[in-house]
Amino acid sequence: MADQLDILASGQIVPTSLHTEVQRSYLEYAMSVIVGRALPDVRDGLKPVHRRILYAMHELGLTPDRPYRKCARVVGDVLGKYHPHGDQAVYEALVRMVQTFSSRYPLLDGHGNFGSVDNDPPAAMRYTETRLSPISNEGMLTDISEALVDFSDNFDSSQQEPVVLPTQLPNLLLNGSSGIAVGMATNIPPHNMGEVIDGLVAMIDRPTLSDDELFRLIPGPDFPTGGEIIGTEGILDAYRTGRGSIPIRGICQFEEVHPGRGRQRRNAIIVTELPYQVNKAGWIEKIAQLVNAGRLEGIADIRDESDRDGMRVVIELKRDTPAHRVLQDLYRTTPLQTNFGVIMLALDNGQPRQMPLRDVMQAFLDFRETTLTRHYQHQLEKTEAKLHITEGLLTALNNLDAIIDILRNAADGTTAKQIFQQQFDLSERQSDAILAMPLRKLTGMERQGLENDFAELSQRRDDLTRLLSDRKELLKAMKKELKALKKRFNDPRRTRIQTDAERAEESQQVGDIIAETVEEATVVEFTQKGYVRRFSQKSYQRRQARLEVDTSAKLHEVDDDPVVQVEAALTTHEVLTLTRDGRAFTVAVEAVPANPRQGKGAPLVQLLPGSVPSAADAIVARLVLRDDLLEHDLILVTRKGKIKRAPLKEFTNLTGRGLTAIKVKDGDELAYVTLAEPGDDLVLGTTGGRLLRFPIDDDNLQVMGRAAQGPQGIRMGKQETLTGCVAVQSSKDCLLLVSAAGYAKRLPVEGLRVAKRGDIGTQSFQFSLKTDSLMALLPAVPKEAVTVFTSADRTAVIPIESVPRQGRTGESDRIVKPSKGETITQVIRVTVLDPDANNGAVSE
Repeated sequence: MADQLDILASGQIVPTSLHTEVQRSYLEYAMSVIVGRALPDVRDGLKPVHRRILYAMHELGLTPDRPYRKCARVVGDVLGKYHPHGDQAVYEALVRMVQTFSSRYPLLDGHGNFGSVDNDPPAAMRYTETRLSPISNEGMLTDISEALVDFSDNFDSSQQEPVVLPTQLPNLLLNGSSGIAVGMATNIPPHNMGEVIDGLVAMIDRPTLSDDELFRLIPGPDFPTGGEIIGTEGILDAYRTGRGSIPIRGICQFEEVHPGRGRQRRNAIIVTELPYQVNKAGWIEKIAQLVNAGRLEGIADIRDESDRDGMRVVIELKRDTPAHRVLQDLYRTTPLQTNFGVIMLALDNGQPRQMPLRDVMQAFLDFRETTLTRHYQHQLEKTEAKLHITEGLLTALNNLDAIIDILRNAADGTTAKQIFQQQFDLSERQSDAILAMPLRKLTGMERQGLENDFAELSQRRDDLTRLLSDRKELLKAMKKELKALKKRFNDPRRTRIQTDAERAEESQQVGDIIAETVEEATVVEFTQKGYVRRFSQKSYQRRQARLEVDTSAKLHEVDDDPVVQVEAALTTHEVLTLTRDGRAFTVAVEAVPANPRQGKGAPLVQLLPGSVPSAADAIVARLVLRDDLLEHDLILVTRKGKIKRAPLKEFTNLTGRGLTAIKVKDGDELAYVTLAEPGDDLVLGTTGGRLLRFPIDDDNLQVMGRAAQGPQGIRMGKQETLTGCVAVQSSKDCLLLVSAAGYAKRLPVEGLRVAKRGDIGTQSFQFSLKTDSLMALLPAVPKEAVTVFTSADRTAVIPIESVPRQGRTGESDRIVKPSKGETITQVIRVTVLDPDANNGAVSE
């Protein structure tokens, strides 16, 4: 104990709280990732790893006119001198700077296999070779020195490395950048050099240039893989605020192809360009999966005919299949159309900042003005030094006889230097230059050369002094430099931007295509095991006539996959599907297997994107988006009682990626979904038997954004969870309450007092057993029945009208009697098909 006190007293151990230490350490780690790894600098548009690669190659002399050098040599230099991280991280960064499909203006020139748009991996670094590209050598590393930019110590203080490169081009906009830091991310699209330089010149000429005029000069991003940007709304949002979503699609055309010998010519969709960062091989595989799953119809064959001359993917269509319809399905369900989420976040003065386009360009102009000033100042100092020496040499030549006499009679060089300084008013440097002057300088040609040098240096000094003293002249030189670089490296735009007029015309064409589609009335069935199928109305009626439902209320073994939801729909409708993780997806009704021979249909999860878990219980609710429902609100409730209200019309026309319907935290999940009309009340129930009723209005439950989490709906105890959510339209409605032990009752809604959201609710179910809990809260619809499932895989169908009607304090009756250790696990409404009814979503 005494030894420990001595150690504490000596200061070798500093006591600190765990909270403080973790907070400090994590903050240091976060700032290290943000500043030192993940985010680019707004000045040169580079992250530290890219800057170190370029500088190391500059030091190695790997200029465009020199032979290629092994990438392993470059990676080794970068690791040993500047970047103490993994070699694969450095090599991956190097590879991206070579790839023409990743960088709009590649900063490195590669020789060897550096991967492909099919996501083929590059060869190992011992095989590939690289060198600087002309644009990086001339536009980013020219005259790099401590006179132009600041340098700092490397990781072990053995080398100096530049803090920023003296780039003459706005690389952050030309090549873009992407990265994930701690708590923030950046995703900046590439742009066309000519357009960006035109914008910079316009900002130099007119500092008050309006945003609209600037955006006309820079109409949008220009991706290396081409493609087409849909509309300008997303571009304007990104440029004005620094954040936005830009829809991009591939370039397609229609052709007639000859499938093979003896076969008739068919229509085909030819894809020649894909959206930026879309893996071609993965996209083709996705199409094949959708075709095999029945979600994409009308496609007969897919062939990749791409070669070194360009991309060409042939999607051969079946006979009499409308090509425009298939193309719209490809846009909707595959990455042929995707969104580029713009986050223009970069380090500005060492601080991460989200910046609109104007701020990014102005930051570059300010930086370039600073580096030009430092460059011209450094050039002026060198010019004045040379001019000073030349002036001394000319003085010596003009007094040659006296100089020779002094040298002949001087005891040593030091004495001669002192005499020069005294007799001819020369400086020490001029005197040293005279002493070092070779005899050839005495010739006539050398004398003339010195006089010409003196005149040129004097003119150069005057020009540099004018540039440094007059900002207009400095900006004029900056414009001249930018225009010269544009003339040297500019190329035509690759990405086409669809105008608003063209977009409106396309929307009209799509509407005409949909209108031409034959609307067929159908019936969609969803089963307890997650299967979906559809039938014509006549086929459905014949099947129903053959089915016999056992309503004896006796539990029996589950020997089939019971239907839990039936919806009347048209083939032009979509099915909205919500999953436990809070995401929403849509599936076209026509994509659901029709009249399956074995009657099972297809798992609904297989019709959704591949990112959805394959388990059948991943799906919480299903709803056919009929026109008569689009003015309703969707109420979403999580297992822990978080509740959210969102307009149903926001969930129409979803892309294949779906969207986030409600933000769900770890340990929670979306549990219940229901539709609500204006004037409805909402009833929430807990496993403890408490019910809370409150109006669905802006005071209790405001309409929220799609990614919001929502407030707490009902206060629950530590051992309680939510057990149901029902929207009721009038006080005449009844609720069906079922417990885990098989007890149930019908409760009139008028017996529940109206409260506010977030209250504790009222006890509305009296338990006969202490271990019992409320398991289900459902609407008690007359002439309907419920299917009860137990933990022993047994089931029973109970007519709702057979359940006794009781008040809030009334006792319940046992509708089924589970065996010892068996409990009710699920209660589902057996919906009755009524094409004219407002069939809502059915959830567990």
